[in-house]
Amino acid sequence: MGALRPVDMDLVPDTQQLAQVMSQATAPAFVLGAVAGFVSILLGRMTTILDRIRGLNEISDDDAARAFLKSDIPRLRRRAKLLNDATRLALASGMCTALLLVVGFASAFIRLKHEYGAGILFLIAVALLGAALFRFGQEVRIGLSEADHHR
Repeated sequence: MGALRPVDMDLVPDTQQLAQVMSQATAPAFVLGAVAGFVSILLGRMTTILDRIRGLNEISDDDAARAFLKSDIPRLRRRAKLLNDATRLALASGMCTALLLVVGFASAFIRLKHEYGAGILFLIAVALLGAALFRFGQEVRIGLSEADHHR
């Protein structure tokens, strides 16, 4: 064991390189937090929709006053599918962002240039998040109808 040899020092990143990686990690860290909040919103909406579908399925066909509400089930299923798609896209964006952070720090330790790879990963993560937001927008657009106001 003893003092570090010059070869060993090449494997340890200097403080300037680590500081640069830390500053570059700020934007992806914020994106990761935003994705986590977005997924929480999506799952909350999906839970509400699935509960509504279950409630409508419990309505007896003999209940003439409320049987017409069952006609809303296909629309609710479409909304659930859109939310499921948005959740999957958002999770993929989060995984891509987490990978970006790992690659950034790992490349600092092995002294690799990572800017182009990081840029591509960030582009993919933001594109996936944009696609998730698009799907969410589609769900919001069909979200309200007269049937949502009855029990």
